[in-house]
Amino acid sequence: MIRRLPLLLLAVAAPLAATAPRAFQDTTALDRAVTAFAGHGIGDEGGARTPIDSRLKLAACPMVSLAWRSEVHDAVVVTCTGPEWRMYVPMKLPVAAPKGAAPLVLTPSEVSASRPVYVIKRGDPVTISAGSRGFSITRDGIAVGDAVAGGRFLVKIDAAKAPIQAVAIDSGRATLPGWTE
Repeated sequence: MIRRLPLLLLAVAAPLAATAPRAFQDTTALDRAVTAFAGHGIGDEGGARTPIDSRLKLAACPMVSLAWRSEVHDAVVVTCTGPEWRMYVPMKLPVAAPKGAAPLVLTPSEVSASRPVYVIKRGDPVTISAGSRGFSITRDGIAVGDAVAGGRFLVKIDAAKAPIQAVAIDSGRATLPGWTE
């Protein structure tokens, strides 16, 4: 009986070793790499918005590469080519204007001119029409959001169904995307 015990342990341990968890990438090490690359700490302006989620199970990578996603430096792209994976780490961008930038000053007339003129407002009754030479179809609904002329918005046609997308034409009138009037 005692001689069979090592064989029994080997028989049980072999399948467990085969199903042992593979090594995963250390997310704390990735955080340190992103911090070093960006030159700013997590949560600081110019640094990562938040730490990388530690629940993320990426295959272990012997060497990651880091690059900016764009010239705006809004995200760092962390890439591994060994086991192939890629992730984007969003950065915390500055909220203030850069030093030396002139403040933006608008006159009251410029402010009113820059405001959009909504032809359809949320809750307005809307008639959606689409057609071409020889046929036309019309449905009535209620606007779910505001829209400027030519802008897309959602219209609730049936309480039991999801809203549909429409393009505002004029006050209370719309058409379906892809149709012209």
